[in-house]
Amino acid sequence: MFVLANFLFGLAKVLDLALNIYFWLILARAVLSWVNPDPYNPIVRFLYRSTDPVLYWIRRRVPVVFGGIDFSPLLVILGIYFLRLFLVRSIVDLAVRLR
Repeated sequence: MFVLANFLFGLAKVLDLALNIYFWLILARAVLSWVNPDPYNPIVRFLYRSTDPVLYWIRRRVPVVFGGIDFSPLLVILGIYFLRLFLVRSIVDLAVRLR
């Protein structure tokens, strides 16, 4: 059972790292929305391509624009925080119990 426990622990760590990286991408995208970035910059294009699917999905389902302010990045950040608290910790706890 220790092999499954190690696998689950590794999975939880990789998932936590991926969620952390996506958090920073969303945060960078939100900060870039305050300025007028060059749309042809490769970094800006990467940020838009990597965050647009999730932000677009949120914008389609929830009316998150109030007074010209887009709150979809905030909802995504809250979702990431929830996943890190609930899903990652649950997988780690399961891995600890299997040892």
